[in-house]
Amino acid sequence: MPPKRVTRLPVRPSAVRYPVLAVVFVCAACGLVYELELVALASYLIGDSVTQASVVLSVMVFAMGVGSLLAKRLRCRAAVGFGLVEGGLALIGGCSALVLHAAFAWLGEARYVLVGFSLAIGVLIGAEIPLLMSLIQRAESARATGAGEKEGHADPADPAGTVADLFAADYVGALVGGLAFPFLLLPWLGQLTGALVTGAVNAVAGGALVLWLFRRDLTARSRALLITANVVVLAVLATATVLVDDFERAARRAVYGDSVRVAVHTDLQEVVLTGEPGGPPDLFVDGRLRVGGQDEYRYHESLVHPAMNGPHARVLIIGGGDGLAAREVLRYPGVRSVTVVELDPGVVRLARNNPELATLNGHAYRDPRVRVAYADAFRWLRGAPEGRRYDVVISDLPDPGISASTKLYSEEFYGLTSRILADGGRLVVHAGSVSARPRTFWTVDSTLRAAGFATRPYSARGRGASLAAGPDRAERVHRSGAADAGTDRGTGDWGYLLAVAGTYPPDLGLAPDAPRLRSLTADALATGARAAELSRDPEGPGPPPSTLVHPRYDG
Repeated sequence: MPPKRVTRLPVRPSAVRYPVLAVVFVCAACGLVYELELVALASYLIGDSVTQASVVLSVMVFAMGVGSLLAKRLRCRAAVGFGLVEGGLALIGGCSALVLHAAFAWLGEARYVLVGFSLAIGVLIGAEIPLLMSLIQRAESARATGAGEKEGHADPADPAGTVADLFAADYVGALVGGLAFPFLLLPWLGQLTGALVTGAVNAVAGGALVLWLFRRDLTARSRALLITANVVVLAVLATATVLVDDFERAARRAVYGDSVRVAVHTDLQEVVLTGEPGGPPDLFVDGRLRVGGQDEYRYHESLVHPAMNGPHARVLIIGGGDGLAAREVLRYPGVRSVTVVELDPGVVRLARNNPELATLNGHAYRDPRVRVAYADAFRWLRGAPEGRRYDVVISDLPDPGISASTKLYSEEFYGLTSRILADGGRLVVHAGSVSARPRTFWTVDSTLRAAGFATRPYSARGRGASLAAGPDRAERVHRSGAADAGTDRGTGDWGYLLAVAGTYPPDLGLAPDAPRLRSLTADALATGARAAELSRDPEGPGPPPSTLVHPRYDG
């Protein structure tokens, strides 16, 4: 329990509530920034944002309950306890992004570190409110004592009102922190520096409250301990902030190797080009391989050319901001227009201006037939004019197991797509690996069929195919070693679904005016179709379709 002895405060006891509530506001904002930063970084490093958010939030809320119970032991020394809790929270929360990124970069595994930080931060956040409640009760006791001395009776405290004020300040602070994270900290400072700056604000707010307002409750030893702890925490955070650029470069080399050519943080994601000078680049988006320069032609030839076997004057490409699918489409002389719907302008800007990537895509964006729409594909399809029709629609998107793209593999999305297909038009969908994730592949198939399409599955082999679903450093190093050794290790497959509206599946073949291709032939298509069919479950009806309200793709 709080000590019965009441020492004099440096301000009027009735005014204590306001600085305490201000610190509650600041600490709540910082605490939510730590939570969101862990969720965002884990989603980027590990993938499957739904799972990562669930792990972080559930573990943290549980840990907050544990922290509230543990704080009962510190109530008799609430001032020094709160100061130490805030110093520890500032250090752990501020450095969490750095340590999590380092664990992924150098160890290749960040899940256990993520859970550990969620527990530690949750325990410290949970201890804040009980200790702050004790400090406000301390001020109420001083106010009641002063009133009793002046008027001959004590002014009773209002614990219910105090709790209401504390939680109101806490919730409003959480709102501000939740909005500041995506709109201020991420675009201005980035994940690493944003977390470090948040930790510094947290340390200053907690330390200032205790060392100024409740300094008479501290012994000389406790005061020296708090001052030293806060100075050390701020020094560590400041040093890390100064070195954060060097750390990012070192971590990037650990993940991608020494052949990083370009690293760009767009407004939406990190885009990295790697590769040896003079060779085709590899393109990574948020740590996931999107283009393997050595064999990207296998992927894009298999994606584009079967869909071009028919009318192909007007072509829509969903995704494909790298321009490589457009390169293949533009090889047909009968193509009159190509529309690329890409969410991130930074990817298109890199594909236009980077010499290696522009050479790889054949300077597709210089072609006057190409038009780019920067938009979310779902929203863009909903707003497409009623009379606009396309002969071919190419869905060149990340694997459906990556949560950000899940809605673009839904029954509703394919229903919108069917509205803009011309009579006899074809849709081709990249649906992930057939061999590594057959259930996901056949879920895409059942989703297309539920939207009114008849489908023809097929696949293609490639060394980079096994790495497209997630940022696995160990697998990437394995792939690089395999490439250097000239072996076939790391070879996987890409799965595709060719679809037309109606009940009769489309023919799988190449157009009569198809250009000369490097890897795709009619025999290769037939082999890929047989390989895809072999992965189908012969006994079951297939997985149910995925919808917006019930996504069925695993991470």
